[in-house]
Order: sequence, then structure tokens, then C-alpha cells
Amino acid sequence: MTEEKEKKQGFRVIDKRTAAEEPAQPDETKKTRETAAEKKGGQAPTPIPELTFSAFVYSLSTSVLVHLGEITEPVTDKMEKNLPLAKQTIDILGILQEKTKGNLTPDEENLLNGFLYDLRMRYVKAMG
Repeated sequence: MTEEKEKKQGFRVIDKRTAAEEPAQPDETKKTRETAAEKKGGQAPTPIPELTFSAFVYSLSTSVLVHLGEITEPVTDKMEKNLPLAKQTIDILGILQEKTKGNLTPDEENLLNGFLYDLRMRYVKAMG
């Protein structure tokens, strides 16, 4: 191939691994990472919780509490109010409530309704 033709095509990747060099299965990879972290003297990485509807609602609710200045922002470790972002996230939870009506388990519905009520009251209080 000419150099000009190669530039137009981009690049090519050729996998020359043998069967023995194949990547480990997901469970094996996780164990390998944890062992490697422990060998380096560090702690094993914190596992990420399973992504469920409830975990998603908890995450959004925590974001609202950060924006209301009720809990510290994890990165900066500061408590700062950002009421427009708090309202926007509460509105997102409201949209979820509306769009998932009739499709949630009773526990999920109660969780969402409870969080929305509580967060809306906290927002009103923060608005003063």
C-alpha cells in the first residue's frame, strides 16, 4: 500500500495473541486487580454497587443533598449550595416518577415517592 492510501484508511490492528495470552474472564480479572493492589501495599478497589433503579434514585437524591449544601461534595470536601442544580435534579426525579408510573415495584415506588417528598421539602426550606 502506498503511504497516502494508508492515511485514508486509518490504522489496522492485528491480534497476534495465542490462546494462552487471551484476557482473563471478568471474575479472574477482578481477583487479579485486587491481588495486584494488595501487593502494592494499597487497598483493594472499592467495588461499584450493582446498578438498579433504587441505586439510581439514591444517587440522584444524594446529588440533591450536595447541591442543597446539606452534605459535603465528595471531590472538594466542601459544603456549597447550588439551588438551581438542586431544583433541576429534583425535577429529574419528578420526571422519572411520571414516566415510570405503573412500571415500578411497590418498594421502588415508595422509595421514589418518599425521596421526592423529602427533597422537595428540603428545597423549600433552603429557599427560605
